[in-house]
Amino acid sequence: MGDFQPRSQPALRRRRQLIQRLFLIGSVSLLLLVLIFPSWRATILPVVSLGLLSSTEDLQLQTVRYYDLSAVQGTADGWEKEERVLMCTPLRDASSHLPMFFSHLRNLTYPHHLIDLAFLVSDSKDNTLEMLSSMLGELQADSDPHMPFGEISVIHKDFGQKVTQDVESRHGFAAQAGRRKLMAQARNWLLSATLRPTHSWVYWRDADVETAPFTIIEDLMRHDKDVIVPNVWRPLPDWLGGEQPYDLNSWQESETALALAETLDEDAVIVEGYAEYATWRPHLAYLRDPYGDPDMEMELDGVGGVSILAKAKVFRAGVHFPAFSFEKHAETEAFGKMAKRMGFSVVGLPHYTIWHLYEPSVDDLRHMEEMEQERKAREKEEKEQAERSERVNTLFQDAKTESEIDNAFVRDDMETKGKEQKASEDSKKPEAESVEEMKADKSSKAPEQEEQKAPEPLKNKNLKDAEEVSAVKPAKE
Repeated sequence: MGDFQPRSQPALRRRRQLIQRLFLIGSVSLLLLVLIFPSWRATILPVVSLGLLSSTEDLQLQTVRYYDLSAVQGTADGWEKEERVLMCTPLRDASSHLPMFFSHLRNLTYPHHLIDLAFLVSDSKDNTLEMLSSMLGELQADSDPHMPFGEISVIHKDFGQKVTQDVESRHGFAAQAGRRKLMAQARNWLLSATLRPTHSWVYWRDADVETAPFTIIEDLMRHDKDVIVPNVWRPLPDWLGGEQPYDLNSWQESETALALAETLDEDAVIVEGYAEYATWRPHLAYLRDPYGDPDMEMELDGVGGVSILAKAKVFRAGVHFPAFSFEKHAETEAFGKMAKRMGFSVVGLPHYTIWHLYEPSVDDLRHMEEMEQERKAREKEEKEQAERSERVNTLFQDAKTESEIDNAFVRDDMETKGKEQKASEDSKKPEAESVEEMKADKSSKAPEQEEQKAPEPLKNKNLKDAEEVSAVKPAKE
């Protein structure tokens, strides 16, 4: 009987590799069958998983979604038809505005579950992103079942915006063209990333709106326009007039502006409210009447971006915020012109007003500081007068004659002046004493000289009397 010889190692290795290859090929083939033929999943998954996975609808992968965009065109009573609104808000160094903004969100009367929120945080140096996340968590966890909103998207994307957020920099003429082109990019990024097939409306809202009606979405939606904006003013201190038009980007086109555009370079951007570009356009802001009809409409060509309600179909049709010079405009003003060019209705409400936050300029801050100094000086003077009156009343509690009261005022005034001069007199005391001594010497010498001179006139008078007596006596004889 021969000795047992084990099978060689290369043979075992080849068999093992063959089994691995067959298993890999089978797995890939099964996966391809499942992906290519979704209907096979109901049969294959239970067999492969040994019954651990079922073929119920909950576990089936949905690969096809069907949307009827004719049902999301936007209507005048969207809140009754449960039309969804996408609310977009770009943010940059906005941590100081977020508490005010979230108070407005909570007070909106449009059904919150029909509003999807979208934020774009860009080029911020403060804690805007952290603060936004925290406040959104609190909002969605509110105990009121009607308070939480629908889908919320927070996007972070920097665009290299170098213009600072102070008033002079943001509204300076030199920075307008570049700044607005970057702002247009931010709006387009935010919209393209968050617009869903279920949205009927898009509402753009800045975070620094101070006062606006809680019903603003319904109020604007009721007009059933493709693009609609309210009038935007801002409150001012009383010494600056109390109020002022803020958003001058909502306007009607003028022949002067069209002629001006023909003279500018291809990449030039016309901006309103600057002496460099005198367009003489009718501005929505300047037509406001506090007592006018808030539903009165005005056709517009350019719109401002503080508060815009637009039907989602406008954006789906290709209208966007140009980040380049479109008909010599950019961002929201160019958006209005593009929408108008494509046949959409663009209107504004001159008598429906919301109020933007007042941000003082450098000149305003300087003037406010001067006014504060004047106020403190005035208060100090009034306090001194009150103390003086109190002293006088204390001195004259009983009825006094008018002359006595006048004398009291004089004495009080003299006492006040005496206190003020006391410090200076004390420093000049030695000099004053020497002057007094000199005066005393002169005054002591003057009476002696008078006494010495006095006998001479008396003597002359006696001699004269004697002569008169001698002259009279012979006459009697």
